[in-house]
Amino acid sequence: MSTGPSRDSDAGRVTRWTRGGPSKDDGPMVRVEGLAHDYVTPAHTVRALKGIDLEVERGYLLAVRGRSGSGKTTLLNLIGGLDRPTAGTVRVDGTDLTVMEEPELVSLRREKLGFVFQTFGLIPILTAAENVEIPLRLTRAAVAERRQRVRIMLDLVGLRDRADHRPHELSGGEQQRVGIARALANGPRLLLADEPTGQLDSGTGRSIMNLLHALVRSEAVTAIVATHDPALIDLADRVVDLVDGRIVRDTRPPAS
Repeated sequence: MSTGPSRDSDAGRVTRWTRGGPSKDDGPMVRVEGLAHDYVTPAHTVRALKGIDLEVERGYLLAVRGRSGSGKTTLLNLIGGLDRPTAGTVRVDGTDLTVMEEPELVSLRREKLGFVFQTFGLIPILTAAENVEIPLRLTRAAVAERRQRVRIMLDLVGLRDRADHRPHELSGGEQQRVGIARALANGPRLLLADEPTGQLDSGTGRSIMNLLHALVRSEAVTAIVATHDPALIDLADRVVDLVDGRIVRDTRPPAS
């Protein structure tokens, strides 16, 4: 059941959209154990992940770094319930995704997860506001709630005056901002972003990274971002390095 946005009593601004009741677990937001995934073709089998163990604390921005083919996207897809592991378990907010049926996974993705893609993933015929509204429609939020939340999210990403523009009328950075607003519209507990600055120039990419960092804090969300962008690495609370499907380094950058 939707409870709508909550407000900071001092600042008078929206800080969190609560949905779906309290968390089921006060442990890590994400816990994966022995996680492995194989891609099988008629010619051969590629092991993309090789027995990963990882816990991600609540409220953290975790950067997953690695070369192309290191397993970054596969890891995000498994944590997001988009793919099934060959072996191991994935828990998100205390729920074991590996034992869930597809309808349950769809519900979990709608209620608790937000996705940001490198290719933006906006629907071309819809305006920025209508794109942001999509997840709210899927969860059947009331019209007044939807409109309020869309206004709030576009304000947060600095695009209030672009609400009625379609994707082709927006720059790459603006399209990614719309994608971020859409990903956060339902107040997810976990945000998964796969190379969110990969198609942006360095200056625009840095602004997107700063925005993600700020929204993780203001929206009280945990984020896992697959990237090789130094701008995000500098902003992350923690950095995990993947090489050939294995975690080879787990570091916490010094506080600035």
